Parts: sequence; C-alpha cells; structure tokens
Amino acid sequence: MEGLLLGLSLSYFAAYQLFKLPVVLPVLLSQYGYDRALAGGFMSVYALSGLALSMWFGRLISRHGALRLAAPAVACIGLAACLTLLAPELGLVVLLSRGLEGIAFAVLGIVGPVLATGSATQRQLPLVLGLSAAWIPVGQLTAAFLAPVSLTSYGWQGLWYIAIAGSVLLFLWCQRFSRLQSPKEAASIKKPSRFTHPQTLALVFTSAVFMLWSGQYFAFMTWLTQYLVEVRTLEMNNALLGYVVPVIFVAIFNVLTGLMLRAGWPVGWVMVGALVTQAAIWWLIPYTDSASLGLGSLIIYGIGAGIVPACLFALPGTILGPGCGIADAFGFIMTGRNLGVLIGPVLLAYAFKLTGDWHLTAPLFAILTTVGLGIGIVLALMLHNAKKAPKTPPPTPPVNDA
Repeated sequence: MEGLLLGLSLSYFAAYQLFKLPVVLPVLLSQYGYDRALAGGFMSVYALSGLALSMWFGRLISRHGALRLAAPAVACIGLAACLTLLAPELGLVVLLSRGLEGIAFAVLGIVGPVLATGSATQRQLPLVLGLSAAWIPVGQLTAAFLAPVSLTSYGWQGLWYIAIAGSVLLFLWCQRFSRLQSPKEAASIKKPSRFTHPQTLALVFTSAVFMLWSGQYFAFMTWLTQYLVEVRTLEMNNALLGYVVPVIFVAIFNVLTGLMLRAGWPVGWVMVGALVTQAAIWWLIPYTDSASLGLGSLIIYGIGAGIVPACLFALPGTILGPGCGIADAFGFIMTGRNLGVLIGPVLLAYAFKLTGDWHLTAPLFAILTTVGLGIGIVLALMLHNAKKAPKTPPPTPPVNDA
C-alpha cells in the first residue's frame, strides 16, 4: 500500500510543477513582460525534456526499478525552483529551470504509475490506473486552489516555495521506502521487453492519440486563464474559477473511467466515445458564445478530457498483458504525449501572434482532435480483433543487453 501511495504522490507532485505556472501566467506576463512564444516555451520545454528522455528512462526503470531515479528527480525539482526564485526577471533562466523540472517530470511520469500499478492488486488495478491518469487534473487543481492564497500572501513565489518543501519531503520518503524494499522485490526487476509487431503498432497508435490529444489539451489549459482575463475581462480570481471548472470534471471522470474499465467496458471504444465528444465541442465553439453554453461546453469538455487519458494509461496493460514490459510501454507512449505538449502551447502562441486574436484556436484544436479520433477508431478495431483472435502466445525472443 505504501508503494501505491508513494507512486501516486510522485505523479501528482510532478503535475503540480507543470501547472503551477499557467495559474499565475497573467501575473508573470504583467510583471516581467515575457514574450508570448517564450511563455509558451515554459510549458513546452517540459515536453522537450520528456521527448528526448522518456524512452531511455523507461528502459532504465525496467532495468533498475522505479525507485532508482525517483529521489534524484524530486531533488532536481527543488533545485529548479530555487533557480527561478533567484532570477525570475530573466526569461532564459526561467526557461532553463523549467527544463530541469521537465527532466524530473519525464522520470516521475513513468515512475509514478509504474510504482502505483506495481503495488496494486489485480482487482485494484483499473481504479489505480484511473487515479494515476488523474495526476494532471490533481496537479492543476492543487495549483489553482493554492494560487489565490499564494498571490494574496506571498505573491506568485509562494507556489515555488511549496515546490521546494514538497521536494524535500518526497526525497526523504523515497529514501525511506527504498531502504524498506525487500531483496525479493529488488530481484524481481525485469529486463527491457521486446514487443511483437502487432504490439508495437498498437503502442505507436496509442502514442499518436496521446500526442494529438495532449497537444490540444495542454495548449488549452496553458492559455485558458490568459484568455479569460484578456478576452472575457475576468478578474484573476474569477479566471481561476473558470479554469478549474473543466479540471474538476477531468479528475472525477479519470476515476469513474477506472471503475468502468474494472466493470469490463472496452477501453478502446470508451476512448473513441470521449474523443467524439471532445471533437464535437471544438467544432461547435462558434455556436456556443453565450455564458451558459460556454459553461456547458467546459463541463462536457472536462468529462471527455477525464475519460481519454484514463483509457490511454490503461492501454499498455491491455496491449501487452499485465506486468509485461509496462515501464518500457509507458516510456513509449509518454514520448507521444510529450511531443504533443511540446507543440501545442507554442503552436497556439504563434497562431495568436499571427492573427492577433484567439479565432484560430477552435478550428486548430478541432482538426487535431478529429485526427486523433480517426487513429483511435483504428486502434479500437485492432484491440477488438485481437480479443477475438485465438490465444497463441508468440515465442519470446532473446534479449540483447548490449
């Protein structure tokens, strides 16, 4: 049970680091005058780190266990927070510190779910996958709820002080739990897996859906508070309330989706249904300009955005089978996710600079989500056909450790 709690805590802490910036981005832009493309880079640099390192980290975790990299990762977050506090007026220093956080995020994005799912019973597993998928909205909500208190009492810096304190506590917890790990658990670490061709193809499609979905979601959530302040002329605290509306539903439906999957709902088709809903929301944006329709759209969007990542987190186990190369598979699909996070926020920032307004947002995201929907349908059909096929396990190829 402690491993499950530690894994979830590491995931949630990592997500808090990512989203502590968007909730105070209007304040930072006003105070330091960062270029918008650079501000988008504060989010996308996370993905650049993950894109370069996720698959390598997945292999390292498969070889050495989930805890080997966890403590250095949380220490890196504390160091990065100190660096930002030293020179927040220097955009490139902030970008560098966000890059350090991004390296830690790439580690914890794999370590967290691997440690949590590895500590869960078979009955707990679907629910734990839902809780693991909720790492992003939990991080968003934590940052959003802490931001008003921080801005009132300590300025934006308060969110970074929390990051430093959390990194110290989690570092000590990782060290303690690592000492408690039994020799049998340490010896059970598996060598990196070799996937069959159908498995690799299914993981490629999963990674592609994760890329397209993450691109629109992270761009949307990066700039939502700025949009609400700039276009809807809301005060900062009211903008934060608008920001948390979809995120609350994301978190709720992350967990509910885990329960649905435990009840036997087909993961591929559940994901497709959610992608249909999200694509429809984006295509219908021009017709939802009123306050009530806009609020309804945010709620429906949040429901779909809760279902999709829960399904994506469940897909490696569905494709490979329980416990088979999960760390490698998570490294694989997180590479796709990181590519989407890299492109999305910067793409939207440049679209704004090109037109001077937000009008390109809806059609751009509608196209991304619709393409992801098409790939998701192909993936769901592959999973359906694989389930109907005779169970003839392929021979295990030798592993080359060179």
